[in-house]
Amino acid sequence: MENIQHYLPKNVKVEIINNIALFEVSVSDIKKIAIGLRAKNLQLNLITAADERETKGGFKIWYVFGIPKQNIFIVPFIRLQNTTKFPSLTPTMHSACNFEKKIHTFFGLTPIGHPDLRPIILHENWPANVFPLRKDFDWQAKVKATHESYQFQKVEGEGIYEIPVGPIHAGIIEPGHFRFSVAGEEIILLEAKLGFVHKGSEKLFEILTLSDKLHLSEKISGDSSFSHSLAFCQAVEQLGDVVPPKRALYLRVIYAELERLANHIGDIGAIMIDTGFNFGGSQGARLKEMIMQINERLSRSRFLRHINTIGGVTKDIFVKEVELLSFDLKKIQKDFSEIIAVAENSTSLLNRLKGTGILLPKIAEDYGALGVAAKAVAILNDARVNFPYAAYSELGFNTIETEMDGDVYARFRVRIKEVYASIELIQNALIKLPNGPIYTPINNILFRKNALSVGIVEGWRGQIIYFITTDAMGNISRVAPCDPSFLNWPLVGEVGPSNVVPDFPLINKSFNLSYSGNDL
Repeated sequence: MENIQHYLPKNVKVEIINNIALFEVSVSDIKKIAIGLRAKNLQLNLITAADERETKGGFKIWYVFGIPKQNIFIVPFIRLQNTTKFPSLTPTMHSACNFEKKIHTFFGLTPIGHPDLRPIILHENWPANVFPLRKDFDWQAKVKATHESYQFQKVEGEGIYEIPVGPIHAGIIEPGHFRFSVAGEEIILLEAKLGFVHKGSEKLFEILTLSDKLHLSEKISGDSSFSHSLAFCQAVEQLGDVVPPKRALYLRVIYAELERLANHIGDIGAIMIDTGFNFGGSQGARLKEMIMQINERLSRSRFLRHINTIGGVTKDIFVKEVELLSFDLKKIQKDFSEIIAVAENSTSLLNRLKGTGILLPKIAEDYGALGVAAKAVAILNDARVNFPYAAYSELGFNTIETEMDGDVYARFRVRIKEVYASIELIQNALIKLPNGPIYTPINNILFRKNALSVGIVEGWRGQIIYFITTDAMGNISRVAPCDPSFLNWPLVGEVGPSNVVPDFPLINKSFNLSYSGNDL
């Protein structure tokens, strides 16, 4: 932590908690300090709040910035006492936009200067003066529905008309509403309205037992069950000073990369099938199913649930299974390479992918893009490298796969590169898998009092954050998860214009964001 002075304002009292530098600033200074941290190339990972009126007479808002390659977080915070207003960062730091809207919607705190305070996640039938993340809101309360109308953005002009799509879609796609303003087939404006699968997860984290909190983290976004539970476990382990055994850290890498493999290969196939390239779509589905069956064989769960536990993992991989897994991965890699060779030779496929849904690097940077979307415009953002965890650094993982053009094809190519990287990582981890126990036994775990922690994991969609705090008794008082979809959904609206409506399913699939992970 000796290298952090460059990032800290002068004359502040800094508290060091594990890898977090925490300090209080005045409400009037937070904007200047946050902008200064961003100017030093620190990414804004999270803004979240807590209701501390009962214990400390007000609200608290934390601003989490990460220092890449140092695995350190700079966290200034403000207290709101006798006020519910705070200065908005959004006019100068757009990545703060949805974080501040969420605080406004769920805590009733108003970011002064924010350009768009329409409710986020909660719908127009939710009363405007009821704030569910305040401590005095009963999670079982039934609120009286209102009958307001959501105000979509409007485009006026001759020949402009609107196309409403969703929230119910074909197949098993999660619900979400898209409002297109178009001239002919060209998209002029695209706005997504989400929140249809809001489950009250953050409120549930307040009342569940520790084991049930862990199980809930697996349900935040079902196709990222392992990565979400890993981020949760890492945050809890920091609070309880629990160190998992080395074998568990290697196993966490293996399972995390299997999750990435299954979803990337599935997405690659789905992108191809959305262009009518049925061969690629069916082969992608076949290989994804092979990996899901491997998951079930290893853990009895196709989605890798109930593997992570506080202090390690519950499922080991024994010698015979190591050999079989290595063999299966070689076969998958061979088949995958052949499929991609055919795909790259299809002119009709490439014509649909190249130049479609272009995300500009400046927009990606301003919005705080994560995962595939960021890597497809050469933004070096990968928590496995920038904030190494588990055994990634020991395995020598230090390459972030990128592309330059920011279109559907670039996102397609990033996934292809990451498939090969994941297979190599798993094979390397299997070779170097150390002997020993797979978890550290814990009984009646005691957490640090008045502390906080940040669990960070590179899920297959991008960076997953779990921000957890404890109270004066050492009990968990706040769990704030952030799925990468929360920051990436606004990008879909940015890349839609100038494309035609029939290309939207392809653009949407190239991001493949989680509705559930966004809505919590």
